[in-house]
Amino acid sequence: MSDIRVKIDEIAMAVPDNVLTNQDLEKIVNTTDEWIRTRTGMVERRKSDDHTAASDIALKACEKLFKRSSLRTRDIDLIIVATVTPDHAFPSTACILQHKLGIPNCPAFDISAGCTGFIYGITIAKQFIENGSATNALVVGVELLTKITNWTDRNTCVLFGDGAGAALVTPAHKGEISEIIDTYISSDGKYGNLLIQQGGGSRNPTSKETVEKNMHTLYMEGNRVFKIAVKSMGEAAVRILERNGFTGDNIDWLIPHQANLRIIDATAKRIHILPQKVIINIEKYGNTSSASIPLAFAEAVEDGRIRRGDLIVLDAFGAGLTWGSVLLRY
Repeated sequence: MSDIRVKIDEIAMAVPDNVLTNQDLEKIVNTTDEWIRTRTGMVERRKSDDHTAASDIALKACEKLFKRSSLRTRDIDLIIVATVTPDHAFPSTACILQHKLGIPNCPAFDISAGCTGFIYGITIAKQFIENGSATNALVVGVELLTKITNWTDRNTCVLFGDGAGAALVTPAHKGEISEIIDTYISSDGKYGNLLIQQGGGSRNPTSKETVEKNMHTLYMEGNRVFKIAVKSMGEAAVRILERNGFTGDNIDWLIPHQANLRIIDATAKRIHILPQKVIINIEKYGNTSSASIPLAFAEAVEDGRIRRGDLIVLDAFGAGLTWGSVLLRY
């Protein structure tokens, strides 16, 4: 085991200015504000313009991040970007962001773990630092899901929004209480077709047919995904607590992936944590996939709810299907 302890040094968020409300969606597709609120807990979400890419929103989050931290961009020696909506299939959005930030000569790569992407990224960065391969890592979760939304599908187009969250993962100094205590990640590929973008890859290369069939937009079997998400997120939260000797009573905050208010409620009940200890902002931003957890985390730090030393569980589920959790003191 490494004697290097790792922490989240700072975290920040950014979202597009354009707000897309439930009332706006009523004009686009056959739905109602009441239907959306009742089934998801969502009221509005952010939508990027035609000229904005993932790296643009990620850059804004990173600029805010470095304004808050004593670290400078020259101190970063690892960049991980979690996204399923990259600027391009290649080069990686991490490399594009690296160039925009002016960070030379360090590893930079994307990971695709759906909504669990930020938790995967934190896990990877922690291990790089513990084994001495990196010192200061920049971990970003960014999604522009409105770019791949099927606006004719009333069951999915109401769910997704755009945003980015960025975290600095660094060694914890001697005597500091801040620490990433443990992480847990898993997946099961047999459920991959339940949440998928079918067109654009080597399986279904872009063609007139794939475009006409909307294969480049997100497809989800909502009911089946919902059931697996409730089970997997609950088990991920229980596992991370039990193997570290904690219960829900010990936790200051649960920050779950903001996919659906009913999934969030079920996860909180599974670990017996009080509702007032659950960070929820789904009503403002919808489901932002890999940006969801860092966005909620950063917002709660900004408004003073989360303070240094708070014991926090991060918990997510996403395409793959993937799931995971993080136990940390901020």
